[in-house]
Amino acid sequence: MSENKNTAEEIVEEIVEEVAEEVVETEAVETKPEKKKVKKLEAEIADLKKQLEARGAECDAANDKYMRMMAEYDNFRKRSAKEKDGIYADAYSDCIANLLPILDNLERAGKSDNYEAVAKGLELTVKAFDDALQKMGVTEIETQSFDPNLHNAVMHIEDDQYGENEIVEVFQRGYCKGDKVIRYAMVKVAN
Repeated sequence: MSENKNTAEEIVEEIVEEVAEEVVETEAVETKPEKKKVKKLEAEIADLKKQLEARGAECDAANDKYMRMMAEYDNFRKRSAKEKDGIYADAYSDCIANLLPILDNLERAGKSDNYEAVAKGLELTVKAFDDALQKMGVTEIETQSFDPNLHNAVMHIEDDQYGENEIVEVFQRGYCKGDKVIRYAMVKVAN
């Protein structure tokens, strides 16, 4: 029996050793490819981290560029608004500067006691006013035939003596600058 015991123990030991060798061999076989896979995955992770850092840097650069562009646009918008206000103020000042000499002439005429001189002064003042308007590029609207785009018909008469849409009387002169009508001519139209 003791011999059987030894043999059984020996057999179990041999089986355990064989299984252990197989496990070690299996582990050795499985570990080499797994180690390669792990190393490969670690290399891919490192590469992806580098790519992520590069993309992050690109994103930061693009964001910085965007922020600078927005700041530049905001400065441009503010500068344009300031220039626009300046242009308007300059144009307004130029217009008033052209009209001030006419006001001076009217004030001098109001202080005069000589009515003939005042009448002549008013004629000259009207001429000076027309000259000032011409300097500013403002022209009087023609009043020969009626044009609804330039004239405002406030009265209408039927008279065979006049042609169709002929302007008979001008109540108030109209003015335009280029294609823009400043004030429509107020007229009486025939037929």
